[in-house]
Amino acid sequence: MNEPLREQGLPLIQDSDLNGKIVLVRFDHNVVKRGEIRDPFRIDRTIGTLFHIVERGGRPIMMTHVGRPRDKKTGAIICRPEEAVEPIVQYLEQKLHTKIHIPKFPVAAASGIAGIDTSINLAIRELRERRLGGIYLPNMRWFQGEESKEKAAEDFALQLAGLADIYVNDAFGSWQPHASTYNITRYLPSYAGFLMQQEIKNLSRVLTPDRPFLAVVAGSKYDTKIRPLYAIYEKVDRLILGGVIYNTYLCAKYQVRIKGVLDEDIQLARELVDKDRERKKIIELPHLVESDYPDSRVEGGFRTISVQDFTPGSSYEYILDIDPASFEDRAVADAIATAKTIFVNAVMGFTPHFTAGSQALDHTIDRNGSAMKMYGGGDTLQEFKDLCPGLYLSVMDNANYYFFTGGGTVLTAIEQASPYGLKPVQALIEASRS
Repeated sequence: MNEPLREQGLPLIQDSDLNGKIVLVRFDHNVVKRGEIRDPFRIDRTIGTLFHIVERGGRPIMMTHVGRPRDKKTGAIICRPEEAVEPIVQYLEQKLHTKIHIPKFPVAAASGIAGIDTSINLAIRELRERRLGGIYLPNMRWFQGEESKEKAAEDFALQLAGLADIYVNDAFGSWQPHASTYNITRYLPSYAGFLMQQEIKNLSRVLTPDRPFLAVVAGSKYDTKIRPLYAIYEKVDRLILGGVIYNTYLCAKYQVRIKGVLDEDIQLARELVDKDRERKKIIELPHLVESDYPDSRVEGGFRTISVQDFTPGSSYEYILDIDPASFEDRAVADAIATAKTIFVNAVMGFTPHFTAGSQALDHTIDRNGSAMKMYGGGDTLQEFKDLCPGLYLSVMDNANYYFFTGGGTVLTAIEQASPYGLKPVQALIEASRS
């Protein structure tokens, strides 16, 4: 079952000798919002790797990033309590009935944590002697070297390597090459965890799908999705758009104006309109919800409009959802019902006030009982769970459903046409060859 991974040169955790070793393991436990865990799904998906490490005699030092502490403009790192790892540790302690230590390091006002100092050595000794179940480092993005370049990243990776004997990457959702996902592989024997393996294997179902292949893609900004969107367009048989991406497409195609859609994005979307005029892959959702207010649902302030009524030069208020009637349209219903593979990276409405479109989408997709249905992205999964809790619980163990832990990673892999081009995965492969 794992032979394709081995053939690609990916080193696997099950092939490593963990007995008596300190194992530095990178997770994507980025599930803390405003100091609370909104959804532990990403944590739960990594329990198998943690269990394997301990069962094989290893002692885990865990890492994750939480939020975006670094200001992109100034470079300042703000260590906010609501982006700390404490809620994750509390959850793991309750789940695993063990004690996990969070080391404390000096924090500078606007530059975060300089590095790992010797104060952690006592905790590592207690970990080796099994007086601790694990160590969980502070938010990795609080450390100055984590997202730095060149020497600073290498120096920080060396500090991390000094803590352990083996490195395991189980952070599929963390696809960017940072010190704890990329540079670290140069300094320790490095392996892919079980979640990483499973995500890569399931990506092959998106990259080489059973056809017809339908993708549903939405987003709040058109310009950030252009490259993966065009890559998906080339791969699919049918494509359904939602959110601001769909609004932008409609503006470009029908020469209308919709509030909140940028002129420069409309210009960019004209290429997709021209492409689809010939190839006709995009299935339009005909009934939309227009609102006078961008961030609230005011009675009498929203209404259903129809794409067939669009005329060049017309202007509309904010379009914030897809009317469920769209999924009863023959072309839309047929595209979903006849698909053999369905990939969803989409929240159809502007949450939390406009959710009917996402709910209707999920239920319509579920009625196709034979298709492989794959959901990617934290927001996509969260909306599924919130809006269709009964359906979500009923399909969790359904072999025809798969929920990726990182939507951005899936889109990047689709854009590259391979998961093995992802920098952290590439680093694992290169480390195994050196």
